[in-house]
Amino acid sequence: MMKETCLMFAQYGKVGNQAVLSILHTLSQEEREKERGSYYGSLSGLVRHVLGGTVFFQGLFKAALSHKAQVVKILADLEAVAIPKDTATEAQWNALAAAFELIDDGLIQIVSALDEQDFTIPVPWYGKNPASVPVYFLLHQLTMHGTHHRGQIAQILDELQIPNDYSGITAAFLPQ
Repeated sequence: MMKETCLMFAQYGKVGNQAVLSILHTLSQEEREKERGSYYGSLSGLVRHVLGGTVFFQGLFKAALSHKAQVVKILADLEAVAIPKDTATEAQWNALAAAFELIDDGLIQIVSALDEQDFTIPVPWYGKNPASVPVYFLLHQLTMHGTHHRGQIAQILDELQIPNDYSGITAAFLPQ
């Protein structure tokens, strides 16, 4: 059951990222890079942070899931993702969209490759109180991280009066 839930959340993240990026692609580079009062500054800054966070979380799985050759290969492929530090040129912006597809598809493949018991493998967590948490917990945190920041992007888009209703994406996950 854990695998099914984590796979649903990985697919949800992909659909959410696609929805946000499709809206942001309609904006000019100047609009995406404009300071918006967010902790990460611009809409582009928020997108770069979501991508960087996803790469960070996925990197945490490397040692814990080293017994899964398919997962190791996927994670190695994801290490090549380049994230601009400050502003993103138009070419870098287009590369970010491609990177999201790679990262989101990679996460779906990783979750699909896991057995039910793999979700309970401890993963070292580094912070003020170092500990280990199970794979499923980090997958949940990754989902919440993306959802949180897509919400921030939605708030900015609301202020700009740009339609951005993502509520329809849940229909893709409901039983027919």
